[in-house]
Amino acid sequence: MAQRSAAQQVAAPSKSERTRERILDAAAHVLSRKGYAGTRLSDVAEVAEVQAPAIYYYFPSRDDLIEEVMWAGAHRVRLHVQSVLEALPEDTEPIDRILVAVEEHLRYELSISDYTTASVRNAGQVPEQLRTRPAEEEAAYSRIWRDLFDEAARAGQLRDGLDVNVSRLLLLGSMNWAAEWWNPRMRSLADLVAAARSLVLHGMGAPGLGERAGR
Repeated sequence: MAQRSAAQQVAAPSKSERTRERILDAAAHVLSRKGYAGTRLSDVAEVAEVQAPAIYYYFPSRDDLIEEVMWAGAHRVRLHVQSVLEALPEDTEPIDRILVAVEEHLRYELSISDYTTASVRNAGQVPEQLRTRPAEEEAAYSRIWRDLFDEAARAGQLRDGLDVNVSRLLLLGSMNWAAEWWNPRMRSLADLVAAARSLVLHGMGAPGLGERAGR
């Protein structure tokens, strides 16, 4: 008998695992739109197409469910951006790596993942005890950006005298805040990405890098 491939050997998710993921997906959807105070388990159950009491089989409380969503939001955007960066050619210029990270962060936050939108929008709303585990993921993600900016600085691709740490935090903060104000009916996501990339190149980049804005 032929040996099964590695993919075939991976067990398919059980019904219980699929239900748990559906509840999480529903909670991320509701939390991203209604916020911490407005998220009710009855709304989550309706979106997940389960009975509300069934949620307690998977999560001890509403706050446990919300904490998992918040953690997943930070975790998934980190893995997404990290995987895209790791797939770039080794000779990719540091400034171009920042531009790629900017685009992938915005696209993931605003069009791919309810989890990340929920995490960003509710970071200041949830009780402090729900922030500990997500904050660890956010710190790991911040280190990715710190390394990106440090590499660009060493390569001489950032503006002389630029406060690298402050600029990095301002960039991340402004991209996260886009979840609050961006309206796709007014500006396309491509327009938003282009503006953020231009901000990096013209506001932080060394002179002569502006032609990269269209890449």
